[in-house]
Amino acid sequence: MSNDSTKKSFRPQQDETLQKGKKRSVDRYIVSRLLTYIKPYKTLVASAIAITIAGSFLGPLRPYLTKVAIDDYIVHGNLKGLTIISMLLAGAILLDGIKQYITTWMTQIIGQKAVYDIRMDIFRHLQKLPARFYDRNPIGRLITRTTSDVESLNEMLSSGIITILGDLLQLFFIVVLMAWIDWQLTLIVLSILPVMIYATILFKNRVRIAFQDVLTHLARLNTFFQEHLTGMSIVQLFNREEREAVKYAAINADHRDANIRTVFYFSIYYPLIETLSSAAAGLVIWYSAVRLLKADLSIGVVVSFVQYIWLFFRPLQHLSDRFNVIQTAIASSDRIIRLLDEHEGIEDPSGKQQIETFRKSIEFKNVWFAYEGENWILKDISFTIRRGEKIAIVGATGSGKTTLINILSRLYPFAKGSVTIDGIELPEIAEHSVRKLIGVVMQDVFLFSGTIRENLAFGNPDVSDDALRDAARIVGADRFIDQLPGGYQYRVLENGSGLSSGQKQLIAFVRALLYNPEILVLDEATSSVDTETESLIDGATARLMSERTSIIIAHRLSTVQKADRILVLHKGVIRESGNHQELLAKRGLYYKLYLLQHPEQGILSGTV
Repeated sequence: MSNDSTKKSFRPQQDETLQKGKKRSVDRYIVSRLLTYIKPYKTLVASAIAITIAGSFLGPLRPYLTKVAIDDYIVHGNLKGLTIISMLLAGAILLDGIKQYITTWMTQIIGQKAVYDIRMDIFRHLQKLPARFYDRNPIGRLITRTTSDVESLNEMLSSGIITILGDLLQLFFIVVLMAWIDWQLTLIVLSILPVMIYATILFKNRVRIAFQDVLTHLARLNTFFQEHLTGMSIVQLFNREEREAVKYAAINADHRDANIRTVFYFSIYYPLIETLSSAAAGLVIWYSAVRLLKADLSIGVVVSFVQYIWLFFRPLQHLSDRFNVIQTAIASSDRIIRLLDEHEGIEDPSGKQQIETFRKSIEFKNVWFAYEGENWILKDISFTIRRGEKIAIVGATGSGKTTLINILSRLYPFAKGSVTIDGIELPEIAEHSVRKLIGVVMQDVFLFSGTIRENLAFGNPDVSDDALRDAARIVGADRFIDQLPGGYQYRVLENGSGLSSGQKQLIAFVRALLYNPEILVLDEATSSVDTETESLIDGATARLMSERTSIIIAHRLSTVQKADRILVLHKGVIRESGNHQELLAKRGLYYKLYLLQHPEQGILSGTV
């Protein structure tokens, strides 16, 4: 009984010890990772540290020179000695200013270079992460990682670590010189230190949690803001302005309250430091007055110690400020490093096969796929696409058409079954090698901010102007491009704002033509194109598919009638396969879909 109670009494303490141990190990890991970004600039860091160490005594030297000036020269009326000591004091002030200028410049350079490397690593890493990662991580949160979180790191790297070293060395020299001048007054000043250390530890524990809350709420704020700016037309069309403003107000209030909590801790901590420093000054002045009355102390010592008190507490205040910066940076670093350590779905390029060209066939064999758990989107899918064949995939929304393309493009891994290209298992082929073979024209065309030319040549940036114009002429995009201000140098706004859906899809066709893939995928590529534009690009589509293996996904059956083979998907299962005439003759699911889009054919045949 007593043993059980003893174990229970120790368990919370053990848990707390484990948590502290984990936190320390996490902090050490974060620091070790950050040091890898500073290592390339070790020469610059070493120079900044050397200058900081060499100049750290200059500040503490000034009160000592003041003491010498008063006790050795002013009291004795020695003008020549006073002139010399004044010149030394002026030299110390000048050198200290030069030291601060050089170290500030160097540390800022180090911070900017390291932050540049961190941003590049984050961007490169984000490009490697699979589509599943973006399904579960809001864009606003990722933007926060590369903006606010990285800026917090910049502040620490540029004004944190080396400055802390300088402050610590300055404190060391201050204490040494104070003890050299008068050990009794030094003990009075240091008597305040335990209270200050205890207050700083309490402050540290609470502020770290508060800053983590601030960053969490900031990510939520950015996510909400980004989503609603992107979808502002939907908000306005559905008259949701007031309700969405209420939601935003709640998220904004959480962010405000988290910041206010950090302000509360600082509003207690800084006045406490000021009070303690003032108390130390008061004790020194009182004790000095007692000793002055006994003729046991000189005026110069009193004046120098008053200066040392403020000089002593100023680095401590700087350290608390730097601690604020470091706490924010550690919280941000934790989030950044967790992002950089996210490797789920990133392939190891070693051992992956390269495919230079598509020779024989693509084969899906008993493929199953689910985005979540066992909520199967595709069920036991099997079919083969031979080189040069034109395959169409039709079916209702949600039947799994686009999912097949996502699997083939290696955006998502399938759960069961086998997919091969020329007999090689798809997971064994390098992602970039697969995607080099496949060119996709999507239903929702995404355009980047930049010129029309940059968007057209996105997959082939080295293409010549003549080749680019020829491709635009083949597709028929040159007609509207030539009418734009600046033509091919027209600046496209974010995601093609200002261009119609049809114009954006024409640009996508040109982009695919310039990419020159061996396997062409048209995923509802003409769904946003009007009848006139569709007829315009029919010839371009035929040219684009000529001598290429083509996969056409479409709702409108008029776009798939010339396909060599049509696969009919229904609820993730291939229900029918054949060409247009064969499927109509079966009078099955394809026939019903055809009659829904062409009811007049049913009337003529007497089936309706």
